[in-house]
Amino acid sequence: MDDLLNLVFGTFGSRSHLVVRLGLGVVFFAHGAQKVFGWFGGPGLRQTIDGFRRMRIPPPATVAAALIECLGGLALLVGFLVRPAALGLIVVMLVAIAKVHARHGFFLNWSLAPDRGHGFEFNLALIAMALSIFIGGAGLWSLDRLIVPWGD
Repeated sequence: MDDLLNLVFGTFGSRSHLVVRLGLGVVFFAHGAQKVFGWFGGPGLRQTIDGFRRMRIPPPATVAAALIECLGGLALLVGFLVRPAALGLIVVMLVAIAKVHARHGFFLNWSLAPDRGHGFEFNLALIAMALSIFIGGAGLWSLDRLIVPWGD
C-alpha cells in the first residue's frame, strides 16, 4: 500500500515544480472551464460537443476531455493527485495532436488564416510541462506532499 501511495502522491522537495504546476494548472483550468461552463468567453458544454462532433470526436470523449482539462487543471492548482491529473492531461493533448493539430504542422496559425488551424507546438509544450510534473510530482508546496512527505 505504501508503494501505491508513493506512486500517486510521492513528490520531490522542489519549489520549482510550483511554478510549472501553477502555470499549467491555470492554462488547463481556464480552457476546461471554457468548454464545460462557458466561462472566460468559452462556448460551454453543448457548443463544445457540437464543435467536436464536427471534428468526428464523439460526445463522451468530448465530455471526458473537457472534464479532464477542467478538473486536471484544478488538481494541479491545489497540488492534489497531480500525477494522475498530469497523465490525463498528457493523453488529452496527445489525442488533440493526433485528431486536430498534426495536420496543420508544427507552428500556431499566427496569421489567423481562415483556412488553416493551429499546429501542435502549444500542445507539445503543455505535454512537456505535464510530463515534468508526472515524473517529479507536485513539489514541495502541495497537498500531495502532506499525504506522503518527501523521503518517506
